[in-house]
Amino acid sequence: MSPRLTIRRPRPDGTAARRPRRLRTAALGTALATLLVPALAACSGGASASAGGSTLKWASSYFPAHWDPVVSGSGAQFRELALVYASLTRTNEKGEAVPDLAESWEYNDEGDRITFHLRPGLKFSDGLPVDATAVKAAIERAQKQKNSALFGDLTSIESVRAEGLDAVLELSQVDYQIPQLLGQRVLQIASPKAAKTPEKLDQNPVGAGPFVVKQLVPGTKAVLTKNPDYWDAENIHIEQVELTSAPDASTVVSGLQTGVYNFADIKPSQADAAKKAGLDVFVQPGFNASNISLNVNKAPFDDDRVVDAVRHAINRQEFVDKLTFGYGEATDQPFPKGYVAYDPESENTYPYDPAKSRKLLAEAGHPAGDITLDLVIPTEDPQAEIVQSQLAAVGIKVTIKIDKNWATPFFAKDLTLSLYGTTGRDSAVQTLTAHFGPDGPLNLSTPYEPDGFAEATAKVRQTPLDAPEYPRALRAATRAGLASKALVFTYSSPNLLAKSAALSDLPKNPAHLDWTGVTLSGG
Repeated sequence: MSPRLTIRRPRPDGTAARRPRRLRTAALGTALATLLVPALAACSGGASASAGGSTLKWASSYFPAHWDPVVSGSGAQFRELALVYASLTRTNEKGEAVPDLAESWEYNDEGDRITFHLRPGLKFSDGLPVDATAVKAAIERAQKQKNSALFGDLTSIESVRAEGLDAVLELSQVDYQIPQLLGQRVLQIASPKAAKTPEKLDQNPVGAGPFVVKQLVPGTKAVLTKNPDYWDAENIHIEQVELTSAPDASTVVSGLQTGVYNFADIKPSQADAAKKAGLDVFVQPGFNASNISLNVNKAPFDDDRVVDAVRHAINRQEFVDKLTFGYGEATDQPFPKGYVAYDPESENTYPYDPAKSRKLLAEAGHPAGDITLDLVIPTEDPQAEIVQSQLAAVGIKVTIKIDKNWATPFFAKDLTLSLYGTTGRDSAVQTLTAHFGPDGPLNLSTPYEPDGFAEATAKVRQTPLDAPEYPRALRAATRAGLASKALVFTYSSPNLLAKSAALSDLPKNPAHLDWTGVTLSGG
């Protein structure tokens, strides 16, 4: 047996008190297995039966361009990849980390080592065992693979040691965020055998998730069947998934209505038509947030008065009204109201005030029309036109330029002004550091970071997730990040979905699509 591990919690006076603490979470696994199993809904033409069970027909707006989770894990398509890949942890309806491939985990005294205990007897769909060696390979590949989108999320992990079913992670700093971080987005675990050739994994995904890919037409369609070896297979009631890249948006609702699909991502502009067609339209909770990215290393944003002028020039409600048809929300931070990381004290710090904006520009020596900017974006985007109009109203002239290779100058921090949107992370600290940290991928002003931000995020990492002081520390870190001059948040767009009545409700897990307990009647 492995030794009993402990962590030290700080006393109010800052000294360490030794207290045994074993983060055994198997009980949560039982709770997760009994998540929301509603009664079967009324039969509908939107469902069809496959041999031996039901078929989910999903029209996806985020059909994966890559099925290698190391490459695709940072984008919205992680929800589709979660059909194939399981992770060490997952999130429940409260956004808490609960068991997935790992049945439990524990920290050492100092909080700089965490051991994940994997479930026994699990295997990938190619027959390879799911063990700590596979976890080690997945983490190291995410850290080192040249095209990895995840390396920036794993900086706290210094090394991984495999001890049978125990994956021991040595950390470069005290970090109690790891169970939330290594969930369904940042560490979807592929078979090490299949991942030896990432290019092949991209076309032939092999994981230990609830479904197995049987047919894949790149960029177009994937057919998946239920994985009988998935650890929670008894609570997966869908037998087959037909995942299709969503066609022209105008045909999705009619496809749902006629039974071509029974589940789809939809745009806010389609919601009313979907409701009139008798479909269930719902918003899945998430952390979506759009922002205007400023580069404070370049003029004119090297002047704080110009930055503040832009902050006060933005009418967030206009984005909501014109782009979300009432389904979105105005926001000035990357978290939704009510979420533990949302900071009420920071709300409306820079209210819409075009008169104040013009005054600040004048004080900075910029009469109307003096500042001209290029707003560089990857594709046509109505957000850009709203920004252009709102800044024109205070005397800043903006020219919209589309660059299909936009990602290269953005991530190289070469642009002066751009737009960005994010779906967030299960770890709130990772969301914050991605936006505001000196190396944050969403921080156009690298290496700039707001004063006090590093200390505030370090304090959050050093605080156990269930400690009474954790929410206060997290909100303080959000507040420190929002002092950043590099981002102006605008609005939150919904995760808007439509389904036939035959498909039961999904668990309300923030940012995720969880098929545990979901049923589909045959009609």
